Amino acid sequence: MKTKKTVWIPAVIAVIVAALFVIYYYYMSSVSGGELGPRPPKGGVSNAGQMGRPPGGEGHGGNGEIFKTLGTISVFLGAAAFSWFWFKKKLRSPSVLVRKAGKLLHSMHKLLGWATLILIAVHGVYFLMTKLQDHKTYSGLASFAILLALAGYGFFINKVRNKWMRTVHRSLGLLWVPVLLLHAGGSAITAVIASLAVGVLVWVLEKSVGKTTKPVPGSR
Repeated sequence: MKTKKTVWIPAVIAVIVAALFVIYYYYMSSVSGGELGPRPPKGGVSNAGQMGRPPGGEGHGGNGEIFKTLGTISVFLGAAAFSWFWFKKKLRSPSVLVRKAGKLLHSMHKLLGWATLILIAVHGVYFLMTKLQDHKTYSGLASFAILLALAGYGFFINKVRNKWMRTVHRSLGLLWVPVLLLHAGGSAITAVIASLAVGVLVWVLEKSVGKTTKPVPGSR
């Protein structure tokens, strides 16, 4: 197995690109007071004459809400894919539930990863076309840059025989979290908490099984 660290190069480039988008996100946020794009005149009436409804179909039930929901779904799919990390070394766990859940997540890990990438791409393309000047678009691009590299390493992980591939893949997954928190806010926080809760549950299940299988003191 190869040990060349050159496999880190695409990941480093992706992180640099993401960092530049994050810097631009903060710059655009500061120069605009955190609110970019057309603002409705006083009284809450937009240029289109619609009371309290932002342009671009972002009102209740509009296209914007649909694509925003796709982005939220992708965040939770990504959290589900990341949860495989808790089961990676638990496929021979004394807990039947942990073993079965681990095998299920292992079989679905790649599918969940691709579904996350596709949904985020659809979500992102829509907002690139409709809200390019929104500062949150740039934090979204930063998140997508890391996710794209993450998916790329996941695709080649079994094709490129290099011991660093899994380390890079795992590192990108961890780096994706803070950028995602910056972009998605509350939904990302909920997804992270849910993923951490899965890890705690795995630990609890293994501990509980360990206690029940311990021999009674004094017994033979």
